[in-house]
Amino acid sequence: MQLGLRIHDGEKRPLEELLPLIHLQGFTCGHIALSKSVSPDMMRPTALTPGYAMYLRHLFERNGLDIAVLGCYLNLADPDPVRLADITEKYMAHIRFASHLGCGVVGTETGAPNSAYKYEPACHTEEALSLFIERLRPVVRYAETMGVIFAIEPVWKHIVYSPAQARRVLDDIASPNLQIIFDPVNLLCADNCGNREEIFAEAMDLLGKDIAVVHIKDYILRDGEIVSVAAGTGEMEYESIMRFIKRDKPYIHVTLENTSPDNAVQAQKFIRSVWESV
Repeated sequence: MQLGLRIHDGEKRPLEELLPLIHLQGFTCGHIALSKSVSPDMMRPTALTPGYAMYLRHLFERNGLDIAVLGCYLNLADPDPVRLADITEKYMAHIRFASHLGCGVVGTETGAPNSAYKYEPACHTEEALSLFIERLRPVVRYAETMGVIFAIEPVWKHIVYSPAQARRVLDDIASPNLQIIFDPVNLLCADNCGNREEIFAEAMDLLGKDIAVVHIKDYILRDGEIVSVAAGTGEMEYESIMRFIKRDKPYIHVTLENTSPDNAVQAQKFIRSVWESV
């Protein structure tokens, strides 16, 4: 596996200073969300020029890092038509940008049927899923024209909340340019985490051939909620996931999440030790 870091979990400094440090820590790829790693202004389509994409591409390359994911985590199920038009335009701009950036995927989550992007029971309805697929379809078709992989990340609190729901989206859209970011912890909630190995096995079985990137973090239960923490500091076990990667996903980008500058290297060493043990 190629182990990386979510860039905005690193030290708060310019990319030109941060990327060399990430490389020195032993990471080989990164997940970058421009709004968090550079500036919210960099989400504007007018800012996403081919020149800026090539500048970032060369900056990462000089520091020995792949761009695993270009994050664009906006809500395609937003009911406000004005907001939706803006969101869709930003997705298209990120896809064009990615065609020059040379990243692995443009990554996103799957939203909620409200403008607050908050969980509500309606997230898990057929109506919400149908709406998301309808909104996703033209974005994926645009990714096809630009030769870019667009990857969705199932999250329990969002519309695509389970491996089975994700499989339905993949089969309905039926495009090789639509793939999956597999974040095991994001499939969990307080009610199902006791069955986590069964959920992970289902995800790897149903989605395995379409998994393009893996996110790794840990979790603790606090006040009846899943709280994400750095790998090795919570309740997760990673052996089945590492065996899946070793068996089926050679050289896949695997990015750590919810680390801090103080524990990123420790989390990396922990995951590498699990990798070596399976």
